[in-house]
Amino acid sequence: MNRVLRAILGVFFIAVIAVSAIWITQDMGSRMRLDITERKLYTLSAGTREILADIKQPIALKLFYTKTAAMKAPDQIRFFNNYYAYVKALLEEYQIQSGGKVKLEVIDPRPYSDEEMAAIRYGLRRFNITEEESFFFGLVVQTQFGVTKAIEFFSPDRQELVEYDISYLIDTAVTRQKKRLGVLSSLPVMGDSDYMLQMMQMQGQQGRRKWGIISHLEKQFDVTPVPADTSEIADVDLLLVVHPKDLAEKTQFAIDQFVLRGGRAIVCVDPYSIADAPDMQQQLSGAHQAGSNLPRLLKAWGLEMPEMTFAGDRALAQTGAPNPAQRPEKILSIMKLTSVESCFNKENPISAELNEVTVVFPGVLNVLEWEPNAPSLDHIPLLMTSNRGNSWTVESPYDLMNPNYRKFMQDFRDGDKPAVMGYLVTGNFSSAFPDGIEVEDAASEPNPQEQTPEEASKEPKTRKITGLTEAAQPGAVVVLADVDLLSDMVAYQRTFFGLATMGDNSSLILNVLDNLSGSDRLISIRSRGNYKRPFVVVDDIEAQADANTAEEEAAIMAQIKGFEQQLNEKLRSLEGDNRGELINQTILQEKQQIELKLHEAEKRLREVKMQKRQRIEALKEKMRFYCTIPGPILTLVIAVMLGIYRAVKRRRYISHASDA
Repeated sequence: MNRVLRAILGVFFIAVIAVSAIWITQDMGSRMRLDITERKLYTLSAGTREILADIKQPIALKLFYTKTAAMKAPDQIRFFNNYYAYVKALLEEYQIQSGGKVKLEVIDPRPYSDEEMAAIRYGLRRFNITEEESFFFGLVVQTQFGVTKAIEFFSPDRQELVEYDISYLIDTAVTRQKKRLGVLSSLPVMGDSDYMLQMMQMQGQQGRRKWGIISHLEKQFDVTPVPADTSEIADVDLLLVVHPKDLAEKTQFAIDQFVLRGGRAIVCVDPYSIADAPDMQQQLSGAHQAGSNLPRLLKAWGLEMPEMTFAGDRALAQTGAPNPAQRPEKILSIMKLTSVESCFNKENPISAELNEVTVVFPGVLNVLEWEPNAPSLDHIPLLMTSNRGNSWTVESPYDLMNPNYRKFMQDFRDGDKPAVMGYLVTGNFSSAFPDGIEVEDAASEPNPQEQTPEEASKEPKTRKITGLTEAAQPGAVVVLADVDLLSDMVAYQRTFFGLATMGDNSSLILNVLDNLSGSDRLISIRSRGNYKRPFVVVDDIEAQADANTAEEEAAIMAQIKGFEQQLNEKLRSLEGDNRGELINQTILQEKQQIELKLHEAEKRLREVKMQKRQRIEALKEKMRFYCTIPGPILTLVIAVMLGIYRAVKRRRYISHASDA
């Protein structure tokens, strides 16, 4: 075999070995992955991995992204290329962790193609780039039973919750059955039945219509009423408790057992509810109590709501007139929580995208100190005031029957930390009734018609009922210290077309139930970090330089403003023929002096900006040096060492051959 043929075969085998090594490495690398990001951006949460482990059917993930069009689109569209790479890598992790149950398909919908028509059919959001090109960036989940769910558009605003959105889509696609929601309330939230409404209309009376929030919930859940005197809560997946006023102990025990059995609940209590309006007789007697509380249950959940104590914040208080005869003023008891004032927990999917929620006389929820023998619970705040918020109290309920809003505001003192009005509580709950409760024994009660006077005067017999003392698995409860935020007068506005939502009050309740209707794993999914890593050093340099620049700019603006004020005052004081002479001799001289000072200040301003730019450029050059120079140097060092090693080895071989 000659040298040429040997060289050709050597090159061929080297190419085969290289291609095989690349293929094997890629195949192994798809299963062996290492996430070195600070917040483990590409590592799925334990909850997501458990959801994927329980999948019993194949699921198809279709990621639509117009990659071809995005490469030549404006900067606003090209911005999504990095976000697309992040989402794609995360979905690939879903595919790997599912053990083959999840199949990922990446689709580039080109104009007039079947893929573009499919994206439109699935309801993905469409943005026109040109007359022909459209931009899509969404996800479709399909099961083998025909269930199809979609994320219409991956907005960067929700990138910290992208794992939750994807996992929620998969979890709800697999769970096809409609969730059953039980509503327990001392208020007529369910309204009168259709038959009763028709009968009252025939009699010229106006019946009680169901609250708007109930109508909204009926579109998504199978809503059923739960009696306020029930002794057992069964056949429901979720429980909504609204204004539990004077609940019997057996009903509280039923709620306690429902939560311990793994049921999810949202409990709305209120120290004073304006929706609980008294009737005429109660107004005259003054015996009406408009507050509700469940202190025993709240304590078991690690919370307390003090009586006659309310959350307040001057910055959030709304302006209004208590009655037509008074001027508008700040009303401390009516607050509009906003995202601008950081009133919502942005790291939890329940409250992350809320913008505006109105509350009326909201209570304050305090987390109790952890006791050594008590279970460890996680309390995640959802609704809160700003850092200037605080609590305020009234001495008696009579102060609320004829409220003096001006006095409330005068007596209020700003705080230094938020007052929390809503919590998500998760963990292994313990019973609020570990020893059970005593109830009347209905089976032992004789017929009242057969009772003698002596038997009727005796106290009824009781029996003890017990239940679970601890939850077998982690549960979740959301507690809100306001009932009025659900009412039609706060959450909705009546229009010609019916009730229209106001703010995000209804969205809050829907988000809570949406979150609680998922699995335990879904609730436990963490908020992800930002996939964009900021250059902290550069940001610090720019911030410091901007601060220096701001001082210089403020000084310049102050000089300009002072000069204009002096000039205007002198012009107003001038009269007659002396006006031109004064302008030439005095004002122009002052103007020249100020202009010289302005030029000097602008020069200093340019020097500060130049120093900032030089520091950033020096840092960039340093990073470029570290990223580009060490690699070639290391390669060169290895090549030199190999050359020396081969030369030494060759010399030894020649010397041994000559000796032989």
